[in-house]
Amino acid sequence: QVEIVESGGGLVQPGGSLRLSCAAVAVGRNFDIYIMGWYRQAPGKQRELVAVLSSDENTNYGDSVKGRFTISRSNAKNLVYLQMNSLKSEDTAVYYCNARNVYQHNRDLPGYWGQGTQVTVSS
Repeated sequence: QVEIVESGGGLVQPGGSLRLSCAAVAVGRNFDIYIMGWYRQAPGKQRELVAVLSSDENTNYGDSVKGRFTISRSNAKNLVYLQMNSLKSEDTAVYYCNARNVYQHNRDLPGYWGQGTQVTVSS
């Protein structure tokens, strides 16, 4: 079992910045995380990819955030950050952190999800 702990959401003006943090904490036996990242869901829309980072340092970004958002990892590999710059109103959504091991990733299984953190971009 893995607990996902998210932080860093909030209200920001258009053009501003926020940083989200996500920690994956194994409960019980070890869980070898392969890939962690962020997805988001706006009201009335499907959940979409924001950014993910694998343990071999491969990244994947959603088209709408390329060039504005950056995902990175701390020295503790189960802690990732999402730096969001040049925020737009359309970035408003609940942001969810996700963690998967190799087995889950290769079989497109859900993995573990956080509860979500609200990001609101508004003047």
